[in-house]
Amino acid sequence: MNIYIGVTDTEWREQLSLRKTDEVNFWKPSGSPFKALRENELFLFKAKYPENKIVGGGFFSRYCLLTPSMAWKAFGIKNGRSTYEEFQAAIYGHREKGKMVERPTLGCIILTEPFWFPKEDWFEPPEWGKSIVAGKTYSTEDQVGRRLYGQVQLRMPRAESSRPQRILQSPGYIAPGTSHVLGNGGFLVAVSEAYQNRCAITGERTLPVLQAAHLKPVDLHGPNLVSNGLLLRSDVGTLLEEGYLTITPDYRVEVSRHLREDYGNGKAYYAYHGKRLQMLPDQVAQRPGLDYINWHNSNIYLG
Repeated sequence: MNIYIGVTDTEWREQLSLRKTDEVNFWKPSGSPFKALRENELFLFKAKYPENKIVGGGFFSRYCLLTPSMAWKAFGIKNGRSTYEEFQAAIYGHREKGKMVERPTLGCIILTEPFWFPKEDWFEPPEWGKSIVAGKTYSTEDQVGRRLYGQVQLRMPRAESSRPQRILQSPGYIAPGTSHVLGNGGFLVAVSEAYQNRCAITGERTLPVLQAAHLKPVDLHGPNLVSNGLLLRSDVGTLLEEGYLTITPDYRVEVSRHLREDYGNGKAYYAYHGKRLQMLPDQVAQRPGLDYINWHNSNIYLG
């Protein structure tokens, strides 16, 4: 198993350690690739001078490229800033000499279940040289990596997090019941990628008006899994959530008669009735799950 230690922006760390969110976006002002970790591997946060110590971490979910507006739509304050204006200022502040870039792209390292050590548990990263600017990768296949993993494991019971602590066992082992869980921002990004940034029903490509809609809502114990979601234009997503529209097990659109009865219109939406979804994920496991489709039809759809 690999472990990556990334150097954190001070304000990013201070804001997020106080908020204790279920996910964070460890963004980079450039779109350079990040290939150091696989899903669920450890990403640790190293504070800058004068602390220069590991202060917490999270579990790697995915890496993607997002515009600042999309990153803010997906993660909001989980980007480590209180407002979009502060977020934009931070991005340009980190670029070379504050260079303004038209439609900049951020490298977004999405981490779930972030945790923060109490100050007395902060510790120095092993074999850290002055030439290291962004971060360093370690492997639990060697002694240094195993020792680092052990130091994290020792401190986890005292760490602060928004969720019950994941139990770190032997390197690379995920304890039962602690599998990877997406937050709402990660869910939006994952669903957007699966549907190639197109509305599943209309084919709309204008990203700012697209949303990741749940078949089984989170507040009714629906999971943030791609198979429980659809990427939809916002108006179509609202109809799905309110029960005026659904999909069938063979991925066809069904529009409720109640839309016409309740509002006296809906012609634009009835045009999609009976049609197959225009977009489906390439991976079968990411397509709408039969259990979630049936749940939506039984509990949300007005018929």
